Amino acid sequence: MATTIFAMEKTVTPNSVNAKQALDSKTDYIVLGMGCFWGAEKRMGELSGVVDVESGYAGGDHADAGYQDILNFEHALHAGKTAGRNHAEVVKVTFDPELVTLEHVLAKFWESHNPTQGDRQGNDIGSNYRSAVYYHDESQKTLALTTREIYQQALATAGYGQITTEILPLKNYITAEEYHQNYLQKNPDGYCGLGGTGVKYPAPDQRIIRGDTSSVPASPPPQSLDGKNLNFDQQLVIFESENCEFCAQFDRDVLTHWQADIPMVTTKNINPPAGWTLDEPLFAAPTIVLFREGKEVARYTGYTGEKENFWQWLGFQMLTPEQQKIAFQQGTEQPFTASNLDEKRPGRFVDPITGATLFFSKTKFDSKTGWPSFFEPVEGSVTYHEDHSSYMQRIEVRSASSGIHLGHVFDDGPPPSYKRYCINGNVLKFIPD
Repeated sequence: MATTIFAMEKTVTPNSVNAKQALDSKTDYIVLGMGCFWGAEKRMGELSGVVDVESGYAGGDHADAGYQDILNFEHALHAGKTAGRNHAEVVKVTFDPELVTLEHVLAKFWESHNPTQGDRQGNDIGSNYRSAVYYHDESQKTLALTTREIYQQALATAGYGQITTEILPLKNYITAEEYHQNYLQKNPDGYCGLGGTGVKYPAPDQRIIRGDTSSVPASPPPQSLDGKNLNFDQQLVIFESENCEFCAQFDRDVLTHWQADIPMVTTKNINPPAGWTLDEPLFAAPTIVLFREGKEVARYTGYTGEKENFWQWLGFQMLTPEQQKIAFQQGTEQPFTASNLDEKRPGRFVDPITGATLFFSKTKFDSKTGWPSFFEPVEGSVTYHEDHSSYMQRIEVRSASSGIHLGHVFDDGPPPSYKRYCINGNVLKFIPD
């Protein structure tokens, strides 16, 4: 017998706004599900003519439920311990029809997420993250179905599959807890998870919908990359999308400072470069894929601001096992084994992953210790951390750009700094002038 796991310890009063009340105030509303409601609230609130966006839950079997109840129910569903329909995270979008049409609202909805993913959106997986339109009258139903067909044509042209969005009458709407309301306004660096497909809704300003979609011109998708123009041996491709905040953040955090040896290119087309292959479809933006000889060998899905995690992922693709042990496990190479220990040419020593300059050769000196030593790093290139390992008290030195372990700094160096940066040579790359 199926088990009901919704806790009824607290009562959440369902929102009682109905169509008549909304129209009396010269506004209308529609309830939309597009994954995590934090990002959905922000996306829909950007549309001119929208007067309010409220996070909530809808479409499930229970009239009263809270956030944790819905998570618990979803876990039970996956474990086969219960049955029924869970609520979806939704937003109730209230808009002024004199300022923005429902078609515009739905166009923003379709463009702001990927409606082809079933019970998931980006990194969020589960029926509570399904794509949905919950209508309160027949005119909303008709328009929702018609815009779905229009957008399906545009998605098909761009190479996407079938839309999985459910379009149903509004059922058991519940206002979400206060801490979920305006979440990204209160937490600007909070998780969003929405980027859309990059496919535009076809010309909503130039057409009055009458149920005939045959003449709707789909916006051309972004042009795909040509593998012939890329580095066949090794190439990073960053798959981004329109209106993707984390794509913009990745550009700021990583791409604007790109000095790594491995070539990089960005695209807003979800398909692999012509003649190349992906292991599986993309489902979040940005996704960074490493290709070798035209085939995917690794990917980093859904960058959300964790810069060091990205560099560690890339480091595991670029570094040898010995380098990885030093860089990520605070290992130490054997003395007198670094190939650049006796390097005396003018040049610079750089991070082996990011390519950022760490030390200039003019600051290198022979410390007789068996490790490359420097009396001064490039300003801002390293960070310092207390290290109490091996029953010692030392100051660890890490690369500021990638976060990898480099070595330690001691107070027994030569002038002018009197510091000795004792660095593992195997995690330094030397570039001669």
